[in-house]
Amino acid sequence: MIHSVAVYCASSTQIDACYFEAARQLGLILAKNDIVCYNGGGGIGLMGAVSDAVINNGGKAVGVIPKFMCDMGWHHEKLSDLIVVETMHQRKKMMLDSADAVIALPGGIGTMEEFFEVLTWKQLGLFDKPIVLLNTNGFYDDILAYLHKTVLQQFMRSQHLNMWETVDAPEQILPAVLNAEKWDTTYRKIAAV
Repeated sequence: MIHSVAVYCASSTQIDACYFEAARQLGLILAKNDIVCYNGGGGIGLMGAVSDAVINNGGKAVGVIPKFMCDMGWHHEKLSDLIVVETMHQRKKMMLDSADAVIALPGGIGTMEEFFEVLTWKQLGLFDKPIVLLNTNGFYDDILAYLHKTVLQQFMRSQHLNMWETVDAPEQILPAVLNAEKWDTTYRKIAAV
């Protein structure tokens, strides 16, 4: 059983409708399964779409946002709870500490930074929970090719390709989380190739 997830995703409003549809579908799934959604607290883009769908379907959406973003008015106005922190680092740590799993939807460099940071933590044995990459519309195909290339060229071990699950549709996310391979934190010893 999982009770909460951290969701990484885009704040852009200009992206294709298929990404918004997937985000709303994820929000509905989380609400219907009583899974608390932690995200960056933004009110627009996929972040806003996931939170809106969670809230509109009776679920709980919690935003964790740095104060400077609140001061800019970037926060979602109707979250179940909004936690204001001082720094981006505090935001990311609180989201990971609060979540039973991480889900990365399509996004820009902020989403990528969060995704690669949690992979790094997992590789080092600092995070052992499931990570799921939602590859809507093949968005992450190039990133996945890059990660496989790191193994082929021996920058990373093949075992590290098991740090996350990749799915194509929102309805595949919870089964991927529940069936994720238990990550052995003693893999820290193989962090270096």
